[in-house]
Amino acid sequence: MKTMNRKGFLKSLGLAGVTAVAAPLLIHCGSDDDSIAGSSTVSSGSGSGTGSSSTGCSVTNSETEGPFPTKSPSGLVQSNIVSDRTGVPLTITITIQNVNAGCTALQGAIVDIWHCDKDGNYSEYGGTGMQSANYTSVHFLRGRQTTDSNGLVGFTSIFPGWYNGRATHIHVHIYNSSGQSLLVTQIAFQEGSDSAVAQVAASTGYKGMTGYTYNTNDNVFSDGTSNEMSSISGSVSGGFTLIHTIKVSA
Repeated sequence: MKTMNRKGFLKSLGLAGVTAVAAPLLIHCGSDDDSIAGSSTVSSGSGSGTGSSSTGCSVTNSETEGPFPTKSPSGLVQSNIVSDRTGVPLTITITIQNVNAGCTALQGAIVDIWHCDKDGNYSEYGGTGMQSANYTSVHFLRGRQTTDSNGLVGFTSIFPGWYNGRATHIHVHIYNSSGQSLLVTQIAFQEGSDSAVAQVAASTGYKGMTGYTYNTNDNVFSDGTSNEMSSISGSVSGGFTLIHTIKVSA
């Protein structure tokens, strides 16, 4: 399974041990892990990454958690995870479904998310060769929510940036109501000239696409993103909305 391949890759780099519409205002944001609602709808573009956020009733692909997982997620029960970061507003809605119940909504699941800021940096880490910017004492862009009767959780954030070796992504760790781990996965973003990724990269404060690692070359997503691909709508001026479904065995 691909998770083992990625873990081996991370170990070879010495990384394994470290483990609603948003207002159209730019919120303040700052390289990190295993390598980044408005008005108009954004097309998926012609770049790499295909498929929707759900393909049949099967468990979503498992992915690596590190090297920058949230250290104490139980202390970050919050839906607004922006903190002091600036960037293009992003509203995140995630649905959790249980494959053992015909992919019906899973109520009471605990959902942790975390991602980098517009500069590709993660909170809770830094001051090392992996990330020079030191954010060890802050907790931006990390949060925990519990699914409602429709299996939904929502977060207010900013659009992630990117860093060398990784495509734009969001990390997710899902637990059952008793705190037992059900799945660690990642959310992928469509790419292409008209995609949200390209539009945001060209906006003020983001790094552009020069040197960007596309999904097809990303060490996590290169074997496919069919059940990890999100759906995104909106605009840079009005903010974006991300919708995604994750399926677990509970």
